[in-house]
Amino acid sequence: MKMIDLKDKSLEQLEADLIGLLKTQFSLRMQHATGQLSKNSELKRVRRDIARVKTKLAEKGVGNE
Repeated sequence: MKMIDLKDKSLEQLEADLIGLLKTQFSLRMQHATGQLSKNSELKRVRRDIARVKTKLAEKGVGNE
């Protein structure tokens, strides 16, 4: 996922993406803890995608009250 992909998404879509990524991250962390994770780089990719989505949400003003 790149920032260009996130540019045209609405707030609802970004929030849905964030929830999905957080669930994926949890799943990957559990796989890593039990030794079932084959690609350790997936954790890094998901973590960075979460940061990208959170950055885009901040740019759009979510949480700035």
